[in-house]
Amino acid sequence: MINKIACPLCKTTNSSKFYKEKFREYLRCLSCDFIFVPKMYHLSDAEEKSRYDTHNNDPNDHRYRHFLSQLLVPLLERIQQKSNGLDFGSGPGPTLSLMLEECGHSVDLYDKFYDNDISVFEKKYDFITATEVVEHLSEPMLEISRLIETLNNQGHLAVMTQILTPQIDFSLWYYKNDPSHIGFFTKKSLSFLASYLNIEVYFISERVVFFKKIVKEGY
Repeated sequence: MINKIACPLCKTTNSSKFYKEKFREYLRCLSCDFIFVPKMYHLSDAEEKSRYDTHNNDPNDHRYRHFLSQLLVPLLERIQQKSNGLDFGSGPGPTLSLMLEECGHSVDLYDKFYDNDISVFEKKYDFITATEVVEHLSEPMLEISRLIETLNNQGHLAVMTQILTPQIDFSLWYYKNDPSHIGFFTKKSLSFLASYLNIEVYFISERVVFFKKIVKEGY
């Protein structure tokens, strides 16, 4: 059965019921393969912030630093020395930005709850990081398009999110159990996103994906 709720990624109304549980349901877009939670099940801003306030993202936690290194290491291989970047969705305890600064880069912060300085989107960056962020976005195409616009040519958008693969049993998948997680990407939906925005996509792992902005001459 086709559902008329618009996909938050590609905006088509070509989605079908994918999975339903006690508290909410999930739809799958048949056009771009994005899996999403309808807005009627989204948390309010206050409820969402309340959840984030419980996160213990300690910059001195070696395990957390090791987790972030999954994105940091491949990013360092792709950016030049003393690059300037933006940590989008930096959260209550910014850590990746500190790790990048320790490597000689400068990093601005943006978070809609903890560092809501929209002036960052008037700047240009060599790289942007978004760790455990895109699964929270109610308007992923809008937000990611804005990030790509904010990148310099040849710049990288480095994303960390758990990619839904065919090997994952969605009914048992821990990643869907967080009520603030409302959008889930597959490789197909990430490839659609790259194609739509005319950028390159690189799958680093099942948790890390990079986008590279390429502006062709004459454009």
